[in-house]
Amino acid sequence: MARPTARVLTLLELLQSGGTRTVAELAGRLGVDERTVRRYVDHLIDLDVPVESVRGRYGGYRLAPGYRLPPLMLSDDEALAVLLGLVAGRRTGLLTSADAASETAAAKIRRVLPERLGRRLDALLGSVAFTAARGETRDGTVGETAAPESGVLLALADAVRHRRPVWIRYTAGDGRRSERTLHPYGLVAHSGRWYVTGADPGIGEDRTFRLDRIADVRTRPGSFEPPERLDPAQRVLSGLASAPYQHEVTLRIQATAGQIRARLPASVAVIEELPSPDGADFGAAPWGRVALRAPRLDWVPPLLASLDRPFLIERPDELRDLIAALADRLAASARREPSDGASPGCGS
Repeated sequence: MARPTARVLTLLELLQSGGTRTVAELAGRLGVDERTVRRYVDHLIDLDVPVESVRGRYGGYRLAPGYRLPPLMLSDDEALAVLLGLVAGRRTGLLTSADAASETAAAKIRRVLPERLGRRLDALLGSVAFTAARGETRDGTVGETAAPESGVLLALADAVRHRRPVWIRYTAGDGRRSERTLHPYGLVAHSGRWYVTGADPGIGEDRTFRLDRIADVRTRPGSFEPPERLDPAQRVLSGLASAPYQHEVTLRIQATAGQIRARLPASVAVIEELPSPDGADFGAAPWGRVALRAPRLDWVPPLLASLDRPFLIERPDELRDLIAALADRLAASARREPSDGASPGCGS
């Protein structure tokens, strides 16, 4: 049977979830009678927790806004979510200038966590890399977030930190299921999704897996040594850029790597710097070969137009027709006059 103190804390957690809770509802959740609920509320008030009584047919108890913040109670998953949000915001530059506030907030939460959970979260924060916020995918659509199970995330983080092999059950994008052993090198959060990269000793190759597609993780006996100067984030980005999509595109673009990367991030394209041709003007922009794979080609012409740099198409030839068609549409729109009958909102 739960002790009275534990029930009082559970009552506080129920009230912190928001809204008004009836006495009958609280009694049912706590497994006590309504008179005991009222006694527990009195205990919270004695602790300066701002609980107020709401009268009427739908009355009950709720937390009132007060000058003091009531004690904060977080489950394991909630603590994980808060700390990851603070760390991700700091590492990806999404916070305001008050970075010190995020660090002190994270330190306060970390300080009151149970030792077991604290060790697991330390392992996670020490093994994860962040690349970019949620953005466009290689087909031009906005990528959707895919959250993994917290148990999977924490188990893999522990394996990364202690260099332990793991057994995983994985479902690929086409629905195929497999079980395999993995030597996990690192965890990477990229564009709203989580990845683990490591060696698959069964096939003798490095692999990258999406965590939301991993159903189970079990630590295996033994240990492994990761490669020297390992960069898990770069491995994930390179793996995404070379994924086997339907269309393979190769271009030569006259631009710096930075200019190209502004439109084609490392998760979409591989850039190879080319030597300057003989007789090239000093100070002219360099050329780079860009290789990318995509499920569709129709998003490539607008992307090249937005880059606004000279380019040459090496393959595929069908991309030339798509770019020419876009150029014709842009030219036709540029020549169109308001007297042609087209006006904003007319749908033509």
